[in-house]
Amino acid sequence: MTGQTAALVFGGGAVVLVGSITAYYVARYLRGSIKLVLPQGSFAAGEAISGEFDVLTRKEIQGQRLYAALIGIEETEERHGEQTRKRSREVHRHELTLEKALTWPAGQTKHYTFTLPSPSAPAPEILSSTVVRAAQIGLELLGANRRRIRWAVEIRLDAKGIDLAASRRVHINV
Repeated sequence: MTGQTAALVFGGGAVVLVGSITAYYVARYLRGSIKLVLPQGSFAAGEAISGEFDVLTRKEIQGQRLYAALIGIEETEERHGEQTRKRSREVHRHELTLEKALTWPAGQTKHYTFTLPSPSAPAPEILSSTVVRAAQIGLELLGANRRRIRWAVEIRLDAKGIDLAASRRVHINV
């Protein structure tokens, strides 16, 4: 393959990829939207996370379930010399079902409120332990693993075809 042919093939593939992504988001927009409002973005461990949202449908949707969820994703960064490897995994999920199977007519707006519990803090005596704190400092100095949990509140209308969803990052002081 010549350089010009390779460029045409690569360019054509990029156009197809961008077109597919655009078509997905246009189809999702034409179905409807969810507007999520959280009065605050930071919460204490064990504090209730309350919010509200509106579901707007532009086309009829065969909903299977509407739910609110608090999701915690642990992000780990491991360093080995000059190499860094990043991994993530879900470590917490608390879901609250707000509606079961339901047909949503076109042009409808429904308002909902929700309250989700945030996880409790670990026992304070464990965190304040001299040995635990010394181990944490040692690992940081050695450049070993870095871990953090990224929290988000997600609202999802699980439906036939394309789901409607909205999410907002939150901070939980654990």
